[in-house]
Amino acid sequence: MQVADVLVIGGGIAGLSVAARMAAHARVTVLEGESAPGYHASGRSVAFAHYGLGNVPVRTLTALSMGELAEHGSVHAALHIASAGEIAALDALEAVHRRYGCDYTRASPEEARALLPALRPEACAAALIDHGSLKLDTHAMLQAHAASLKAQSGRLVTGGRVSGIRREGDAWHVTAGGETYAAAILVNAAGAWADEVARLAGAAPIGIEPRRRTVISFPAPEGEDVGRWPFTKTVGEGFYLLPEGRGQLLASYMDETPSDPCDAAAEELDKAIAADRVEQATTLAIRRISHAWAGLRSFVADELPVIGEAAGAPGFFWVAGQGGAGFQTAPALSRIAAAAALGLPFPADAATAGLSFETFAPARLGA
Repeated sequence: MQVADVLVIGGGIAGLSVAARMAAHARVTVLEGESAPGYHASGRSVAFAHYGLGNVPVRTLTALSMGELAEHGSVHAALHIASAGEIAALDALEAVHRRYGCDYTRASPEEARALLPALRPEACAAALIDHGSLKLDTHAMLQAHAASLKAQSGRLVTGGRVSGIRREGDAWHVTAGGETYAAAILVNAAGAWADEVARLAGAAPIGIEPRRRTVISFPAPEGEDVGRWPFTKTVGEGFYLLPEGRGQLLASYMDETPSDPCDAAAEELDKAIAADRVEQATTLAIRRISHAWAGLRSFVADELPVIGEAAGAPGFFWVAGQGGAGFQTAPALSRIAAAAALGLPFPADAATAGLSFETFAPARLGA
């Protein structure tokens, strides 16, 4: 029996970030079923921090996280484009940027094409440029949390796939990777598998819905310096596009296909749709897809993260449902989750911003 104060199931950005926060106050062990942390959704995230994603609480978490995210991110402009029928959506996005004090500019179609020369005139009737968005180094973020956990005497156990959970007295006993671990607090940060973990523990599931997101990588036009191109995203149904390293571009048609929890893989139809969306809106000709992958983004019904203790399961805490905003909200969300699990006060800056424990509590989802 290996004993800790807190067991965290899941070694993605959610689990590692909250574990690193809690390690300052308790003995923490993270159980990751794969051979390395961040194998599933976290390891497949494009991780571009911007305000064109999520509802008001998620955007507020992003705003509260931007300062810390800058440690592992580089400033890279985001270009949000709208067709003639999407001006109202662009106006709403501008209001979001104004609310959070972003450094942004409302741009004409000509100014948008100056930033993204491949953009077809008919694809952009108006645009917004966010000058303060961040391209995040996801590997560096994961490794920094793992290092912080270790420096505070915490443990990260890989290859520790959970096979059994039971409550004995005041402690949770978890069987994983042939070992047994015990702790008073159990944090469920298992991503797409979070409901399965809850069922093992005898806790009521919260209706986690994994949704598949597909990304393609393809060669940039020969001789074109695409490194200066902005992250480009349609405000409605469409696609996003951004440079990746030397001579490559990434794109997604922002698919959200419901899926069972699995090691997701890109499907041929999704790759073709992504390429077609890019070609319809730009002059780019995608003759060859260099690489493609898919990851699962996990949601609950109201598309808000779920943070808090499960009803009828003392010491069992949810950290789940971050959707596609796991990296860009991790700094703020991990502080809230650590406070919830350890019985600490709600973070003052988050309270000032209008958030509370109740905002994310599983009780809001009903029985």
